[in-house]
Amino acid sequence: MARRRRQEEHENHERWLVSYADFITLLFAFFVVMYSISSINEGKYKVLSDSLVGVFSEPERAIKPIPIGETRPKTTAPDQSMVDESEPSQSSTPSDPLVEIADSVREAFGDLINSEQLTVRGNELWIEIELNSSLLFPSGDAVPNDMAFQLIEKVAKILAPYENPVHVEGFTDNKPISTPMFPSNWELSTARAASIVRMLAMDGVNPGRMAAVGYGEFQPVADNATEEGRARNRRVVLVVSRNLDVRRSISGVGSANAKPDEALRRAGTQPAPATSGAVPDAGSANNPTPAP
Repeated sequence: MARRRRQEEHENHERWLVSYADFITLLFAFFVVMYSISSINEGKYKVLSDSLVGVFSEPERAIKPIPIGETRPKTTAPDQSMVDESEPSQSSTPSDPLVEIADSVREAFGDLINSEQLTVRGNELWIEIELNSSLLFPSGDAVPNDMAFQLIEKVAKILAPYENPVHVEGFTDNKPISTPMFPSNWELSTARAASIVRMLAMDGVNPGRMAAVGYGEFQPVADNATEEGRARNRRVVLVVSRNLDVRRSISGVGSANAKPDEALRRAGTQPAPATSGAVPDAGSANNPTPAP
């Protein structure tokens, strides 16, 4: 049987045209790119660059869906960081100097308060800081002891930043005293009050705010028939008033007997006068100008 002759494939002599066409296309693209680089618009390039950076550096912006149709904006709470801090809050209330002073004294003298050697009390018109005389003075004397200087220095640091009037009340028991320096308990109680006023002034409290009052044995808070009662009656009370009118109202009768009645409440609404400069005594007939 005769063998079939395999038909020879026709050789394509024009294949080089494909490679040539690809070369020309690439060469054309090369010149187009070169031309575009040579005449670049810097403004448009900057916009394109920023857009690309924003898209690739912030994925949320890239994947955020494009809204179609009418959309209603979401109502969000205002950013607290955008609220003007200069506007005062409606819920904030002005601080009360009397409350601040009372709280500071309680914080500074908690141990003495617990041992009932120091008492803080008051109302909306004044506060009282009562100290037992044994903390401040030797028996029958008005010269402060070492502990008195430490206590009064701490009190002065609390009172100095404020402008509220302060008067210091001195009290004794009913045991009579008769010495060349203190003929009676009037002089002893007044001298003790004056000593505290001088110490407060030396420690930075404005002297124009202060006054010293002595009541002797005539305003006891306990029974003088017992030693315990007499010890309670020997005391010094620092009265910090709302203003000058309140201080004058309670100085005549003493803070223990004064009542915050309607007249005193009206006085408490009056602002205290300026305390700068020396002012003559209020009791002077020649000059009725109120003393600070």
